[in-house]
Amino acid sequence: MANIIKFLDYHRRGLLTLFLTLIFILSLLSVNWSDDLIHSGGKTTILQIIKAFFSPDLSLDTIKLGIVASWRTLAYATAGMSLAIIIALIIGTLASGVLTKSSTSKFFYITLFRGLLSFMRGIHELVWAWLFVAASGLSPFAAIFALAIPYGGTLGKIFADMINDVSKEPINGLRSTGASPIKVLFYGYFPMAIPNMISYTMYRFECAVRSSAIMSFVGLGGLGYQIHLSLSDLAYNEVWTFIFFLIGLVLLIDFWSNLIRKRLIQ
Repeated sequence: MANIIKFLDYHRRGLLTLFLTLIFILSLLSVNWSDDLIHSGGKTTILQIIKAFFSPDLSLDTIKLGIVASWRTLAYATAGMSLAIIIALIIGTLASGVLTKSSTSKFFYITLFRGLLSFMRGIHELVWAWLFVAASGLSPFAAIFALAIPYGGTLGKIFADMINDVSKEPINGLRSTGASPIKVLFYGYFPMAIPNMISYTMYRFECAVRSSAIMSFVGLGGLGYQIHLSLSDLAYNEVWTFIFFLIGLVLLIDFWSNLIRKRLIQ
C-alpha cells in the first residue's frame, strides 16, 4: 500500500495530465459534429473581420467617439478601483487577523471576513453590473459599484495574504516594545507589505479597465458599449478602432505601473 501511495505521489503530474487528456478526448467525442454545428456564413464573417483589422475607421467622428468612450471607461475603472482599494485595505486587514491577539477572536475574524471577501469576488462584475442597473438604472454608480465589490474582494484576499507573509522578526521586535496592534500594523506590517500591494493593485487596475469595457456592454457607456453598437451594425472597421483604443489604455497603464515599480525598487 505504501509503495502504491509513493508511486501515485511521484507520478501525480503525469497521471493528472493523462486524466485531463482523456476528459478532453471524451468531450470531443461527445460533440455532434454535424454541418449545423458551424454557422454557414462564419467563414465570410471571419474574413471580413480580418480585413477590417488592416483598415480601421480613422474618421474624425469615430476618433472623437473613441476618445470620449476611452475617458469614460478609464473613469469607471479609476473610481471603481479607488473604492475597491479602500474596501480591500479595511476588510483585508481584518481578514488577516493581525489586529487580534487571542486565537479564538483571530479564528472568528479570519473566518468571517475571508468568507465575506470570497462572497464579494465570487460573483462576476458583469453580474454585479446587471444587479445595480436593475436597482439604480443606467447610472455611473452602477458601473463603479459593480467594479468595486468584486475587485475589493480580490484585492482584500491578496492583501490579507501579503500581510500574513510579512517577516515576523520585525513584528516581534515591535511587540516586545509594548506597541499596540494598530501601531504594529502601521509601523510593521504595512511598510513591508505595501510595495507588493501597490504592484498587484496596478496589475488589477489593468484588469479593471478591461472589465469596465466589458461592463459597458450592459449599456453604461464606454468602449464596450461602442464596440457592441458597431458589432450590431456589422461595422467591423469601427470595432477595430475601439479595440485599438482599449489596447492603448491597457498599454498606458502598464507603462505607468512599470514606472511605479521601478521607483519602489530604487
